[in-house]
Amino acid sequence: MQPPALSLYNTLTRTKESFTPLVEGEVRMYVCGPTVYDLSHLGHARKEVVFDVMVRYLRFRGFRVHYIRNITDVDDKIIVRAQEAGVSWEQIAREFEQAFHDDMEVLGVMKPDHEPRATETIPEMLEIIQELLDKGFAYVSEGSVYFSVEAMADYGKLTHRKTEEMMAGARVEVDESKRNPLDFALWKGTKPGEPSWPSPWGEGRPGWHIECSAMSRKFLGETLDIHGGGVDLVFPHHENEIAQSEAATGKPFARWWIHNGLLTVEKEKMAKSLGNFITIRDALEDLHPETLRMFFLSHHYRSPVDFSKETVSTTKKNLDYFYNTLLRIEEVCGEVDDGGGAGQPVPKGMNPEDLQTVSNVMDRFRQEMDDDLNTAGALGELFRAATVLNRWLDEGDLASSEEGQGVLKAFRRSLKEIGGVLGLFHEDPLPWFRKIGKPDQPGDAELTDDRIDEMVVQRETARKEKNWAEADRIRDELGGLGIVLEDTPHGTRWKRNP
Repeated sequence: MQPPALSLYNTLTRTKESFTPLVEGEVRMYVCGPTVYDLSHLGHARKEVVFDVMVRYLRFRGFRVHYIRNITDVDDKIIVRAQEAGVSWEQIAREFEQAFHDDMEVLGVMKPDHEPRATETIPEMLEIIQELLDKGFAYVSEGSVYFSVEAMADYGKLTHRKTEEMMAGARVEVDESKRNPLDFALWKGTKPGEPSWPSPWGEGRPGWHIECSAMSRKFLGETLDIHGGGVDLVFPHHENEIAQSEAATGKPFARWWIHNGLLTVEKEKMAKSLGNFITIRDALEDLHPETLRMFFLSHHYRSPVDFSKETVSTTKKNLDYFYNTLLRIEEVCGEVDDGGGAGQPVPKGMNPEDLQTVSNVMDRFRQEMDDDLNTAGALGELFRAATVLNRWLDEGDLASSEEGQGVLKAFRRSLKEIGGVLGLFHEDPLPWFRKIGKPDQPGDAELTDDRIDEMVVQRETARKEKNWAEADRIRDELGGLGIVLEDTPHGTRWKRNP
């Protein structure tokens, strides 16, 4: 029996491996969610889009995916933010949790099957901590409970480093209550002004790492198929999750560890101190959510990506190209899709090789996505097919035949199906071009769609009367207002220039 075609890179083994879930046909997937103390930024957006597409594609491939993403709603950063604002930590957590959900909805990121909060899973955390104490992997010190890394023989297997190397390269907080500087808190003893819960070891609150072990085990069991997150979480968060989970159960914690690469802005690390910190809301003031999604997906998820005006502008042009292709198909075939597909005769003006390029785009999309979710390669295949199709359309009115319309409709269906996986191409093509851009000149706000349509009709009348000067004047006037006219065999259409 041959292994499945889908392969995914595993940080644990540093290789791409054929993906076979523990239970045939089912995928148990956990991704670390936000710590809700501030608005989400572009780095968060990239991570959420990457794993959103991963879930979509796994379901597209026929897997039943059980997807969990957590909310860390108690943490040092939340407490500090609340103290600075003079409000409760609950208020800060709920405010920014809602903001995160709002951002995800705008970005088109699907909701997970479950999204547990850390504060709702404290009994499960206490249970695991007690298991670790009973097995000798943890100890109590001054009201806190720590995990002993020396008790875990293979600690460091995710980062592929020995403890000595981790000590040399890590920022280890000096804490005399710990036996080893690398030991990490499972339970933090209570401090004045901080939230706390009762435990067998005294009042306190959970450490960061234990939260994800407890939440994933509660909803997905002791062994996951996929655990995901940003590459910045490999150490210490994910390394510590492995240690405490496997020490408690004696079983593998996650079979695939998948991490997306980091994001920079204009080739610098994003930071408020550098003035280049961009929240999702900041970015979406000037960008359509699909443009941002396509920007992320135009790069392999494991590679670093640099956000800049130039790269985003290129992404916008590429997305416009796909929408323009859909618009051209709509002009020839109409909006209703009533058939046409594989096996169509070669239409007039298109050679068999080009027909294969267009009609087999779904197969090539799947091949690229099966190769470690290569969205960049998948988009490249879409561009190749769209380029062939547009070149054929440019050669004249060749698509009006039954065979030609069959090819166009089949490509449109493929593009829409692929868009369902990538979270793209959901807009209607003509409104897509007409709503982009913002008025930036006095009086532009009054340039309504109806007024533009009226001026286009006036220009067409002038052209019929061979009043070329008037036709050019209207074109120039609209051009000065940011309206681009395109004369096609199907009439004149207009777009707002972004």
